[in-house]
Amino acid sequence: MTSRPRRPNQADIAERLGVSVSTVSRALAEDGGISAGVRAEVLKLAKSMGYRGKSAMALPEAQRRAVALVPLIRASGVVASGFYEGVVDGIRKAAVTEGINVDFRIISDPKTILEQAQRHLSLAEATSLLVAGIDPSDEFMDWARDNGVELVLVNGSDPKMRVSSVSPSNFYGAHLAAERLLAAGHRRIVHYTYQNRHTIYERTRGFEAAIAEVEGAEAVMVRPADTSPAQLCKDLIAGKYDATALFCMNDLLAVEIIEGLNAGHARLPEGFSVVGFDDLPCAAMVSPRLSTIHVDREAIGRGAVHLLSQQLAGNTVVQELKIGLTWVEGGTLHQIAGASRKMSANASASASAR
Repeated sequence: MTSRPRRPNQADIAERLGVSVSTVSRALAEDGGISAGVRAEVLKLAKSMGYRGKSAMALPEAQRRAVALVPLIRASGVVASGFYEGVVDGIRKAAVTEGINVDFRIISDPKTILEQAQRHLSLAEATSLLVAGIDPSDEFMDWARDNGVELVLVNGSDPKMRVSSVSPSNFYGAHLAAERLLAAGHRRIVHYTYQNRHTIYERTRGFEAAIAEVEGAEAVMVRPADTSPAQLCKDLIAGKYDATALFCMNDLLAVEIIEGLNAGHARLPEGFSVVGFDDLPCAAMVSPRLSTIHVDREAIGRGAVHLLSQQLAGNTVVQELKIGLTWVEGGTLHQIAGASRKMSANASASASAR
């Protein structure tokens, strides 16, 4: 009687690669501390050897099909392609490593996302869904649950904690932007932002939290729905808000305002600062370069696939993954006239202590 061939295990993979079993285990579990190169080698060899551990790669092909719904226009009306290009790249790269086949589809109208999701899942014969840049309704969430759809929100969050999500660390990113402005001596700052998404609300909370930490500082909320970029330019020049700085919810709005001022040959008060968010390519195209917060958009895409892979492997825990953000030095953050270097240094020290 011929015995069945033994299924390869992690020790077999470790021996072939000349690494420890612990390294293989951590790479397959997607734990930290493993380089991308080693992790890719482990996954590639595991697949070629037919390793059937608890990973998405071990599932039948039909269960490894996913649809990614990506917005062309955000719900706010802002063109989103510049931001999501990097997110899509991250999803593509991670999907190859994970062995997940992702079918990308453009969402032109967020209001019909349920119908579009149903149609695209059917066409792709997929059971998994990545939804980018949209906060699905309760009806959508109920549909996904009732139909066994594996769902991950990309650049989004679910306050009711029903599904996993990945997004930039909006609270702390906006907090960092405010800290930089406060350190430069600014005490009255216009915050130009929508409040139509959970992620943007977190950005607002972070900005206002930093403002509240400095005595005498004040944030003035202005919404694009009420005041266009062109009108805001006029209002700032006229001194309507008595502010010395402007923080925009994204680089597109910040660049539009800066270019509007340049086109009109208008001048803001000396030391007036403009800070954006996202670090899109347009931030480096204006002169001087826009000071902004860098968002690693590829990391958002990779994180989404990571969460989906875990779900496909049987991990039912709802997770909220936050991607860390960094400050990008530009030429639009200025020390305001009359603010001493000591004030700036003290504010910086305070921010670092936090």
